[in-house]
Amino acid sequence: MINFENLNVYGEAIKIALDVYKLTTKFPKEERFGMTDQLRRASVSISLNIAEGSSRSKKDFSRFLDMSRGSCHELIPLLKISLELKYINKADYEILYSNIEVLLKRINALRRSLK
Repeated sequence: MINFENLNVYGEAIKIALDVYKLTTKFPKEERFGMTDQLRRASVSISLNIAEGSSRSKKDFSRFLDMSRGSCHELIPLLKISLELKYINKADYEILYSNIEVLLKRINALRRSLK
């Protein structure tokens, strides 16, 4: 069993979730059950899948890392829509997008190391 709290990808996933939560506090109230909820769920799902998968076999952990990657990919169009609706600014979008890209690469590297 891998201690997920020692994994860099876990720490980075937590940071992305915190960044998303901070950004979405500025969203319009009517988005509370729409974009806000979707962004928050997707961002939290990344670290949850890393944590849960780490307690499983290598094969299962790899599958959970795939789900974490899927949640990262889910964030990208949600952020783009948020940018287009002017809920977030271009600088925040670019920083978060870049952080997601880095996290995806690191999740991929971790996944490859499990084989």
